[in-house]
Amino acid sequence: MFVYEIAALAAAALWAITGLVATTPSQHLGAIAFNRYRMLMVFAVLAIYVTAVPGWGSIGGDHLLPLILSGFIGIFLGDTALFLALNRLGPRRTAMLFSLNAPISALLGWILLGETLSGQALAGVLIAFAGVILAIGFGKRRSQLHQWEAIKGPLWIGLVLGLAAALSQSVGSLIARPIMEAGVDPVAASALRIGVAAFGLTLIAALPSPLVKAQNPMTPGVALGVAVTGIMGMGIGMTLILFALSGGEVGIISTLSATTPAIQLPLLWARTRECPALGAWIGAALVVIGCALIFGV
Repeated sequence: MFVYEIAALAAAALWAITGLVATTPSQHLGAIAFNRYRMLMVFAVLAIYVTAVPGWGSIGGDHLLPLILSGFIGIFLGDTALFLALNRLGPRRTAMLFSLNAPISALLGWILLGETLSGQALAGVLIAFAGVILAIGFGKRRSQLHQWEAIKGPLWIGLVLGLAAALSQSVGSLIARPIMEAGVDPVAASALRIGVAAFGLTLIAALPSPLVKAQNPMTPGVALGVAVTGIMGMGIGMTLILFALSGGEVGIISTLSATTPAIQLPLLWARTRECPALGAWIGAALVVIGCALIFGV
């Protein structure tokens, strides 16, 4: 009982932890190089596991194209935008922006799939967006000096990247949802989606532009950070979400997965020794409340 809900909440907790762990290696290597190493590591681990089980057989011919498209949009585009935003905005603001994938999913379902959006759901969308705006605008006190609270470059670029990550995640999930409901092995689906992202990032890395190359050499500590964030956040976290979508109610799963910013605040407090501002706490709470209203939880 509640196994799907527990899986979604566990994924949110893993994303909260890995969002903090990923900050240093992502800034050290650069977002694209970091994400490429991360995807290659996770794909290798998942592919070995799925081959040994075996689990590839659960993916039918009619599942391939949707999963490939879901991996390209949700992981290749979404995760790259996510870590570009992380390097500019820090973990707290990035997590808040990424949590908007739940209300964005509701809006896309209404616009593209003709799903009903009630007055309560519309209020939830507005509350969630208000929570993110509040947390970004008033989520930092003047006394907070930790580098994770610094904004690098124009704020609007970070905001666009964070919103692009949330949108990509929403579209990727919408594409994958019917495939998961059909009974495809979640680990095999994750391996395929991540493999698509790893392939795309490897092609990009072959370009002559220095922007796609590692900004600094790999070190043992950075490699450990890449492996931890990849296996915990992408390998286990995303697989848990796909498992949760295979049997749980989409609304509840989406709401629980959007609790990452709220879970991350006490972790930030413990890590930086600086209590997040009141605006950050209120904003995170509004995001969770808004998502709950959207899906009638």
